[in-house]
Amino acid sequence: MADYTQNNRPGEEEDEEEEEIDDSSYKTIKDAVLFAIDVSATMLERPPFSDDKKADRDSPTSAALKCAYQLMQQRIISNPNDMMGILLFGTEKTDLKDGDNSFQHCYLLSDLDVPSAQDVKQLRDLVENEEDAAELLKPADKPANISTVLFCANQIFTTKAPNFSSRRLFLVTDNDYPVKVKQDKDTAVTRARDLYDLGCTIDLFPISRTDSGFDRSKFYNDLVYPTSSSDPDAPITSASVTKIAKSGDGITLLKQLLSSINSKAAPRRALFSLPFEIGPGLRIGIKGFIMIKRQEHAKSCYVWVGGEKAQIVSSTTSHMSDDSARVVEKTELRKAYKFGGDTITFTPEEFIQIRQCFGEPILRIVGFKPMSSLPIWHNTGKATFIYPSESDFVGSTRVFSALQQTLIKTKKMAVAWFIARRNAAPVIAAIIPGEEKYDENGEQTMPPGLWIVPLPFADDLRQSPEQVSNLKATEELTDIMRKVVEQLQLPKGVYEPSKYPNPDLQWFYRILQAMALEEEVPEKADDKTVPKYKQIDKRASALLEEFGVEFEKEHQSQSRGKPKASIPVRKRGAAAAVVDDDDDAFVKPNAKRVKKEVKTEDDDGDTGMTDQDMAAISDRGQISKQSVAILKEFLKGRGKNTAGKKIDLIERVQSYLDSKGL
Repeated sequence: MADYTQNNRPGEEEDEEEEEIDDSSYKTIKDAVLFAIDVSATMLERPPFSDDKKADRDSPTSAALKCAYQLMQQRIISNPNDMMGILLFGTEKTDLKDGDNSFQHCYLLSDLDVPSAQDVKQLRDLVENEEDAAELLKPADKPANISTVLFCANQIFTTKAPNFSSRRLFLVTDNDYPVKVKQDKDTAVTRARDLYDLGCTIDLFPISRTDSGFDRSKFYNDLVYPTSSSDPDAPITSASVTKIAKSGDGITLLKQLLSSINSKAAPRRALFSLPFEIGPGLRIGIKGFIMIKRQEHAKSCYVWVGGEKAQIVSSTTSHMSDDSARVVEKTELRKAYKFGGDTITFTPEEFIQIRQCFGEPILRIVGFKPMSSLPIWHNTGKATFIYPSESDFVGSTRVFSALQQTLIKTKKMAVAWFIARRNAAPVIAAIIPGEEKYDENGEQTMPPGLWIVPLPFADDLRQSPEQVSNLKATEELTDIMRKVVEQLQLPKGVYEPSKYPNPDLQWFYRILQAMALEEEVPEKADDKTVPKYKQIDKRASALLEEFGVEFEKEHQSQSRGKPKASIPVRKRGAAAAVVDDDDDAFVKPNAKRVKKEVKTEDDDGDTGMTDQDMAAISDRGQISKQSVAILKEFLKGRGKNTAGKKIDLIERVQSYLDSKGL
C-alpha cells in the first residue's frame, strides 16, 4: 500500500550501486509551525446536541487542540526535524515559558521546538481531561489584542527558528473583527507585514459560529495576503484562502481543520531542478517532485544498550584489506568493471566522462502525440510531478501554464528526452498534463501541473502468455459479472491511497508511540485493507452464485465435442503422479512416482526437443524459464558443451539457434 511521505529523498532506492548522486539539486525544507488558537468564550462553547453520528461534539478550541495533537503525532514520524509550537491567546493566564509577561493574555502551551514525548503527553492530557483543561483554558474578560499575538509570534520565530526555510503561523479563530478602533487595525497590519518581511506565512483557519458566517472582508483580507507566483502575469496562483469551517453543521469540525491544514502542508523537497526545453531557444525552469511514494520502516539511529544508560551510536565506515587486515584509505580505492574475466579499472575523471556522455540534465520536448496513443500499461516507473520555478528563468510560470492548458484542451501529450540529474541514464518520457483536484471539503488535493511518465523500451515489454483455451465469455456471463462489479465499487468509484494506509507500517509506528508515551500496547492493528466480507456477501453473493452456475453450463456446452488437449503436469517431489488410462488422465495423490519419457526424432537424429521447439520458446522470451536438465539435454544431443551455470547454457543454446538461422 502507498503512504504519503514528505521528508524522504524520493527515488533514492532506485540509484545504481556505482552511481554518484549529486546532492546539489536537493533542498532540505525544515518547517516551523506555530498554532495560534483563540480561547474566547464563544470558542469554548459546545455545539447543540444532535442525534447525528457525524455531528460535532467538541468546542472549536477543543477541536483545534485535537487537530494540533494529531498533527504533532504525524510530524514526529513523517517530519522528525520540523518544529511545532502551540500559542493560546485570549486566556486569563499569561505565560511565555521564559518569564516574559509583556504579551498579555498569551499562553505558550508548547514552545516552538522539535516535539518531544513529553510535549505530546502534555497535549494529550489537555485534550482528554476536560476538568484539568478548564483552569488553563479559562478565557479573559476582554479579548486579546491581535497585534500583541502577531508580535509574540514574531518573537518566537526569531528566537526559536531563525534559519528555517519555512515558517508558518496557523491562526484559528471565530472572531472576524478582533479590534475595536481603526488604530488597532493599523497596528495589527504593521505587525503582519513584519512577519511577512521575516519570511513567515500567515494561514487563517476561520470558524463560523453563526448563520451570517465569517466575513474576511471586515479585517483579515488586509492581514492575510494570498500567496502568488514571483511572476505577476502568471495565470497560475496559489491562493491561501481557506474554506470557512462551520461548527455543528453535521460534518465534524476536527475533520475540516485537519483537511485544511494538510492541504497547506510544507512543500516537499525537490527531486531535481533543471531546464525544460520546449523548443529551440525556448527554455524555462522546473522542479520535480514525487507526490506519492511507498514508505518503509526507517531506522533513524542505532542505540547501544550494553551500558548503564542507552546511548545513540555514532557509526563510521572503514575498508579492510583481506590479506593484511590493514585499513584501506579512500584514495587507494578504484572502481572497475569485469569484462572477459579481466578487471578493467577507470579513473574518477574517466567515470565522469562515461556517465556524462549523453549531456547535461535536461527535459527536452521532441514531439507531440494524442493521449489516446499511450496505453495504461506503458507506465513502467514512478511518475514525476513537475512545477515551474522562477529561480533561473523569469516568466517560467506563465509559459508552463500555457503549455499545460494547451495540452489539456487539445488532449495531447508531449514526448521528451529526459535526464533527471548528473550520472543518470537518459529515458524517453511522456509529459502528461494534470488538472487541479479538490476534495469534498473544497480543499486542494492535487495542484495543477505536468507529469513525466517514463516510457518502456522494447526489452521492458513482457510477452503476453499463450492462450491455453479457446473458451470465450458470452453476453449473459458478461452481464452478470457487470452487475457484480457495480455492487463492489469503492466509494465514489475512486481508490484513494491516503484512506488505506500500510497496516504493517502503521502498526510499527503505533508500537513506537505506545512505548514513547507510556501507553498500553494495542492488541491488534487497525487494518483498513481487510475486505468487508459481510457487505460483499450481502451485495454480491446471489449474483456470484448465479455466475458460477451459468459459467459451468457454458463451459460444458463449449467443451462438448472438442478433442481433449494434453495438459502437462509439472511435478515437484513425489506428492503426485500422472496415471494414464484409456478414458482420461487424472492425478492420483500420494501415488508412486512414475517417470515417462517421450522420445521423438528431431532433424539431427537425436531424441528430445527439436530445434523448432526451442526456437519457438526463445522467440517468446521463455528460454530462461527452462530447467537446467532440459537445456543440457538439448545441448548434449547436438554435441555441445554442457558444463557451466544456467546462464552459460542459455548463451550456448541461443548461439546454436543463431547459427542455424532460427
